[in-house]
Amino acid sequence: MSANLPLRQPFSVLVVIYKNNKDCLLIQRTDDANFWQSVTGGIDEGESPTTTAYRELLEETGIDARSLGLTIRNHQKTNQYTIRENWRPRYHANALINTEHVFSVCVPDDIVIILDPKEHTDYEWLPQQQAANKAWSPSNRDEILAL
Repeated sequence: MSANLPLRQPFSVLVVIYKNNKDCLLIQRTDDANFWQSVTGGIDEGESPTTTAYRELLEETGIDARSLGLTIRNHQKTNQYTIRENWRPRYHANALINTEHVFSVCVPDDIVIILDPKEHTDYEWLPQQQAANKAWSPSNRDEILAL
């Protein structure tokens, strides 16, 4: 881990992206080819979960929800999970559990996806059940199915 990067707080967002037909977007992580997920990201110090959701959506997919007039829905729900052991050095000392705030956004059928190649290598639009089956994390699976 680079000395310039601040250690993360154990708080993040999950943003499930879907179209009107309920096809869901999954993106593949660069550091684990089997790790397919919706948009996720850590909440920066002093940042609200909603602000993080808009920022992470833009950073990870190129979707600028605000400029497109899209509203990211806050589900007023959190999930907790154990932080993967190989990711723990990114977090403040003794952080073992992450709290994830749940969001979703419905996007137009013709939306353009632009991945950040440092974080993600590929993406797929999948029918809701297939997306849930492919999502790596159980909380991500559950939130896809809850749409």
